[in-house]
Amino acid sequence: MDFRNVYKALRIRWSHDEDFTSSAGYDADDGERRIINLNAPQTTKYCNNRITTAKYSIISFLPAFLFEQFRRYSNCFFLLIAILQQIPDVSPTGRYTTLVPLMFILSVSAIKEIIEDIKRHRADNEINHRMIERLDSGTWTTVRWSELTVGDIIKVTINSFFPADLIILSSSEPQAMCFIETANLDGETNLKIRQGVSATAGLLETKDLMRLEGRIECELPNRHLYEFNGVLKENGKQTVPLGNDQVLQRGAMLRNTAWIFGVVVYSGQETKLMKNSTSAPLKRSTVDKLTNTQILMLFMILISLCITSGLCNLFWTREHSVTDWYLGLVDFKSLSLGYNLLTFFILYNNLIPISLQVTLELVRFLQAIFINYDIEMYHEESNTPAMARTSNLNEELGMVKYIFSDKTGTLTQNVMEFKKCSIAGISYSPENTPEQSQLVQNILSRHQTAGVIEEFLILLSVCHTVIPERRDNGTIIYHAASPDERALVEGAHKFGYIFDTRTPEYVEINALGVRKRYEVLNVLEFTSTRKRMSLIVRTPEGKIKLFCKGADTVIYERLAPQGQAFREETLRHLEEFASDGLRTLCLAVTDIRADVYQEWRETYHRAATSLQNRESKLEDAANLIEINLRLLGATAIEDRLQDGVPETIAALLDAGIYIWVLTGDKQETAINIGYSCRLISHSMDILILNEESLDATREVIHRHYGEFKSSTAKDANVALVIDGTTLKYALSCDLRNDFQDLCLLCRVVVCCRVSPMQKAEVVEMVTQSTKAVTLAIGDGANDVAMIQKANVGIGISGVEGLQAACASDYSIAQFRYLQRLLLVHGAWNYARISKLILYSFYKNVCLYVIELWFAVYSGWSGQILFERWTIGLYNVIFTAMPPFAMGLFEKFCTAETMIRYPMLYKTSQNAKLFNVKVFWIWIFNALLHSAFLFWIPMAAYTSEVIWNDGKTSDYLLLGNLVYTYVVVTVCLKAGLITNSWTWLTHLAIWGSIVLWFTFLLVYSHVWPTFKIASNFRGMDIQLLSTPLFYFGLLLVPITTLLVDVICKLIHNTVFKTLTEAVRETEIRRSDISEVMNEPRSS
Repeated sequence: MDFRNVYKALRIRWSHDEDFTSSAGYDADDGERRIINLNAPQTTKYCNNRITTAKYSIISFLPAFLFEQFRRYSNCFFLLIAILQQIPDVSPTGRYTTLVPLMFILSVSAIKEIIEDIKRHRADNEINHRMIERLDSGTWTTVRWSELTVGDIIKVTINSFFPADLIILSSSEPQAMCFIETANLDGETNLKIRQGVSATAGLLETKDLMRLEGRIECELPNRHLYEFNGVLKENGKQTVPLGNDQVLQRGAMLRNTAWIFGVVVYSGQETKLMKNSTSAPLKRSTVDKLTNTQILMLFMILISLCITSGLCNLFWTREHSVTDWYLGLVDFKSLSLGYNLLTFFILYNNLIPISLQVTLELVRFLQAIFINYDIEMYHEESNTPAMARTSNLNEELGMVKYIFSDKTGTLTQNVMEFKKCSIAGISYSPENTPEQSQLVQNILSRHQTAGVIEEFLILLSVCHTVIPERRDNGTIIYHAASPDERALVEGAHKFGYIFDTRTPEYVEINALGVRKRYEVLNVLEFTSTRKRMSLIVRTPEGKIKLFCKGADTVIYERLAPQGQAFREETLRHLEEFASDGLRTLCLAVTDIRADVYQEWRETYHRAATSLQNRESKLEDAANLIEINLRLLGATAIEDRLQDGVPETIAALLDAGIYIWVLTGDKQETAINIGYSCRLISHSMDILILNEESLDATREVIHRHYGEFKSSTAKDANVALVIDGTTLKYALSCDLRNDFQDLCLLCRVVVCCRVSPMQKAEVVEMVTQSTKAVTLAIGDGANDVAMIQKANVGIGISGVEGLQAACASDYSIAQFRYLQRLLLVHGAWNYARISKLILYSFYKNVCLYVIELWFAVYSGWSGQILFERWTIGLYNVIFTAMPPFAMGLFEKFCTAETMIRYPMLYKTSQNAKLFNVKVFWIWIFNALLHSAFLFWIPMAAYTSEVIWNDGKTSDYLLLGNLVYTYVVVTVCLKAGLITNSWTWLTHLAIWGSIVLWFTFLLVYSHVWPTFKIASNFRGMDIQLLSTPLFYFGLLLVPITTLLVDVICKLIHNTVFKTLTEAVRETEIRRSDISEVMNEPRSS
């Protein structure tokens, strides 16, 4: 191949890009780049380094908070009611009965927001007031972080955080090297190496720094943590490329390096850390969506009731205006339909519970604390508890139908161990000492493959970015960006090839006692697109070699015709390794002529100094040199399953959850892991889709789908395995629906060799098509996309850092904790939230529909039956505690039973406790109860003489009779539907009843001390002195709830569900296994 012609063609193509000129290397529009002058004033004013993570300021709090609150339809509705109540003579309930509860609820939310925001302000101030040394006019001055700006040259000392995004100029280490820890950015605690360019490495003193003249040109601020494109243009010198290796990001810490000098390129809110601090996508639970829909339906019913009541008032007034002249029915207000509609709209508004949202928020917040403090989900080895990063999806955990799981680090430990290798067609395994291994024996005996073996081990010990750290006892600790890299270097170590020294210019190894130094010329880094990493070195003999390691598919397609001597043997070993569940990589090498390398180096330099499309140009340049490879062999690394994974997966499958594994590993490895973790059983048929074209993919999908469709089984006992290439075709527009239908018929789906974007596409496809609740779980940055696409995202705090955990809704330390999170907390929270919502609507309808029955009795006058403040306090005080008790302590079975019998999860999974049918049954039940609660006391009060002395009272006495019976009845109803009684449950139910009677005794005597409730004066004496009250207190609640008791008795006798049967068995302390096999309705 004529490389020179290829390089020329590539440079001609690049020369048309607007980011290149003939000399400087960049000539783009100024709006597409940032120009930073060195030791000179900036031509553009950049933001300072002050950061703020707080949501509010003193000025913005009120408008921002109110805007946030009134985005909720319910708050807007109650605000409208409060405004309408201010119209004179319109509101039958007074002017403030809605406004005061609304203000109370908003105040609770405001206090919560203020407390949380004060914490953020304090944290911001602590960071902004940290001190740093800055170079000002030749002297070092100490300034606050917040005073820094772009272009400042600063000095950072060991164990200090970087205050902004910096370009390293020089350091205390040779060649401007430094070590950093990025735990705050990505959770990874291993050290990473950063190195300044050689052009600035000699700037070690203040006078040197002052002589630095020129500018830095770089891309505009962005949120890409692992990407940076820039160039350094010193006056009179050649342009030098700047990449991610020269960037020290805000939030990282300087380690093992005394000091560094750096220049600020991004400051404050423009740093990559702050650019990545955006909130996760807003997710709403299925229960929330259904509740909002039913609220709209209730609103429509409310409007209908208002119109009906208004028309009835109009007709009644016209009919009685002459005969009942003493009522004054001929005035304008009585004859105005619009006026009456407003009256009834205010009268019936409480059908929609005003306190529901704040109750849900507080309950979910406390439920999240229960998850955080669950000792059963605490991982002692890593000191990691479970963490609910959001609380509005607690009940969604109880409805999961599909789980999408990463493999490495999620199902497995991500603790890699070098197990086997294949070199020149021969398989080897490490022994206790290098001398005991057959591999080293073959080197020492100069076996015919000794040369290949040596190159293989040199590649393992040289081609990586691992940093060695020598301990005082002589042992070497390896700091690697990934467990795979560490395992490969340790594998070479086991065979006597010890990597022990790294500088920016070279690496040194001890090869069976012989020291060798390899000059590092270029590093072609691994990316998910390239799926390989290469290192170009100059050997001790002066030769230039390219070492390359990567996935078998990308290595094999780059082999030279004469470099495939061991192709088939290596392929066979790869399949054997994968069948054992091992992770595999192929290794290859090529020699490069000096003149070819010099030509390519120029091309690579131009690509590295471009600011536009740098990644694609670097990939083009790498593709030119990574050719004509000679295959050396392959490695096999073991990644063991986490503890409890097989048992957890078996339990989740028993719970009716479908599990899909989405992994970047080889197909054979993924299948073997599937067997190991009991995801795939030996009784399953395995359907493998490996196609190389769209037409072939279409044909195989249609054929298999037709076969499954003709069978009667709803779920085929089949595991579908598909690779990334086929998946790309399967997810195309014309095949997506067919592929999706095929997948949904299978019991298990495994996707291999998939990219992060493909993972997200698969999750999105199932989420949108099935409308079922999906859950994605992963541990690495490549899982973030699918975690955010799923209804519920679970991050594992693992070896790959905290990026997945930070992007998730819930984080756990081990996959096995997912069983408890779903089967216990998920099922419990679903039942609790469902009952809380249903009961909240029930108790509101119970009381406020009584105003409708009273309107029928009072000639549709719009007169209220109850004292106005008792109406407002009903939700806020007298019936507020039972919903809290349900939301926090209700459970139908113990945690041990839920774990032991996963089938119990299906009740919540299938939404049997909260759906449209159940909701309207509760509403009908409430309507029936409200009728009993009004008409029975009404019938008893017909004569109006309810005392022995023949005295009578007014409508308000009837109202308080009814109100008392309502409070008692709804509290007893709470007890009737409660499955788990605690002392707090007793306190909530009986305490609410006591609270009403206490209020009655106190409120009856507040007037005239306070100028309110004049019509309530002496009400306690009237109410508690009539025998009718006590008779009704016994009769009315019992009569009202008798229908419920009978229905519950019939249901638990004839239509008993599995959950109810298990709960009864628990109470009797009998053997639960006996009831599990009995036929049930659910």
